[in-house]
Amino acid sequence: MSKTLGIYVHIPFCQSKCDYCSFYSLPGKEEQMDMYQTALITQIKGSAETLKQYKINTIYFGGGTPSFYGERRLRSILSIIKRYVSLSKTAEITVECNPDSVDIKSMSRLKRAGVNRISLGMQSANSSELSELNRPHDFNNVKEAVEIIRNAGIDNLSIDLMFGLPYQDMNSWNHSLSCALSLSPEHISAYGLKTEEGTPLFARASKIDYLPDEDLQADMYVQMVSTLTAAGYTQYEISNFAKTGKHSKHNLKYWAGHPYIGFGCSAHSDVHGFRYSYSPNLTSYIENINQGTEPLDTCEKISHQERAKEYLLLRMRTHHGIEEWEYRREFNMNFDPIEQKLELFEQHGWAIQTGNRWHFTVNGFLISNQLIGELLDSQGEAPEVSFEDHFRSACLTERKNLQKQATKDFTSKGTILIKKSITQTKPIIQKLKEEISKMLPSQKK
Repeated sequence: MSKTLGIYVHIPFCQSKCDYCSFYSLPGKEEQMDMYQTALITQIKGSAETLKQYKINTIYFGGGTPSFYGERRLRSILSIIKRYVSLSKTAEITVECNPDSVDIKSMSRLKRAGVNRISLGMQSANSSELSELNRPHDFNNVKEAVEIIRNAGIDNLSIDLMFGLPYQDMNSWNHSLSCALSLSPEHISAYGLKTEEGTPLFARASKIDYLPDEDLQADMYVQMVSTLTAAGYTQYEISNFAKTGKHSKHNLKYWAGHPYIGFGCSAHSDVHGFRYSYSPNLTSYIENINQGTEPLDTCEKISHQERAKEYLLLRMRTHHGIEEWEYRREFNMNFDPIEQKLELFEQHGWAIQTGNRWHFTVNGFLISNQLIGELLDSQGEAPEVSFEDHFRSACLTERKNLQKQATKDFTSKGTILIKKSITQTKPIIQKLKEEISKMLPSQKK
């Protein structure tokens, strides 16, 4: 069984809803938790045949606030999942927690049930900033929660931070970064605040005396990258940083376009070539499950062209980035217009090629939405290509790479001539032809 799959379980309940939150979450609905649990387990059991086709290597409980839902219910869900799936021995199992709903008994029981990663919502170390967001904790609660998580034996901790908050300045942002680092988490996620329409924060944004503007948010982002990098964290995605080997395996599935399946109201899935989501309404979701019908909200078959767009859209969010022949193999499309645009970005300091892979720089990440939009426009100018075109591009690419390397060698050593490097393409042309032939078996060789 070589295919892997990630499982996402949505827990919509929370003690109180944060003023910036646009996710489907329900404060004050504890009386419906048991009904939701029954429906959720029924849905998971009903997907057993699909789940059996994969090796499950990530499980993620998101919300809402899963820790507020109660460890007993979470353990019950995990037990059902394990009963019906082939679970990898190294599976990453994450539970999102708020500091105010963490206790040693719950964390210890979750650890024994197989949970090995906690994502903790800190957001800020400044009490006034947390109050503006309607967060029900302070930094002392965060420190206590981290101590409990460590005492429970969980050694993979991610902390969430936010910048661009009401009344936040660079000094308070640096203080939050410093406090987060003092907790020695294995992973840090940090996001710029967005005032989403329909949220309490959006409704009162015009009454807030001070919100950091785009320039200050950009400075905060650059400062964050510098601070976390200096502290030994590697940036592997626009907003995510990890110590060695501690990146979020589950979230990487989203950015790499790998399959995942979701359970629960408002959960999303991308599996078997279809992307679908469930009803973002608790009552509707429970009623549909009880009646034996799928509580679908949206469903679409993803076309080959759409996958090619997502390859650029999602993978350019990561430091791993994109690679020409990975793209050609997967989509049989011309990469040349995209590379021309990337080379232009490189001249501006927005993108860089490391080995054969292209990715954004820190300054590129700052304007990634704009840059990715330009890449998508370039992609529209790149139709599917023939075997001969692939072969021609392979030769040109190899020649170009050797020229670049020769230029570096000549500059640094002063002894290797570019001409010598160019002639090195000849012995590998046949090998390239053979590889491309394998890549495109349906094409006339």
